[in-house]
Amino acid sequence: MVPAAHKQQVKPRVYVSRRFHFSAAHRIYNPAWSDAENARVFGPCSHPAGHGHNYELEVVIAGSPHPDTGYVMDIALLKKLVEENVLSQLDHRNLNTDVPFLADQIPTSENLIVSLWREIQRLLPSEVQLVELRLWETPRNCFIYHGETY
Repeated sequence: MVPAAHKQQVKPRVYVSRRFHFSAAHRIYNPAWSDAENARVFGPCSHPAGHGHNYELEVVIAGSPHPDTGYVMDIALLKKLVEENVLSQLDHRNLNTDVPFLADQIPTSENLIVSLWREIQRLLPSEVQLVELRLWETPRNCFIYHGETY
């Protein structure tokens, strides 16, 4: 039997999820291409007037419950941080022109979710890990990112 002093402390890893909503408009197009090429590649999403979505964003964090609070992170604080620092820049905005952290990007949901990862990750306390983002562009189209790079 191993003495208690020599046992390694095992901390539970708990996942916490919070879902957010925002509405935004965008135009999917490559400015280096002609209107005809954009229409061929992006279809109606390249319409010059743009279009909008009612996005759903799920933020999943992980960590060990704090011994004083039992929280991985106060979910009210997570809500406040994301809404005030990220969603306030997106909600009822044009993703092509109004969002500094999307500048010089084609605002596809793929590019949006990677940028959201960077923005949200920098807000979190060091003991909390961002593990997944899920972005629903429509009820049928979901984009998932875990922070991986190639």
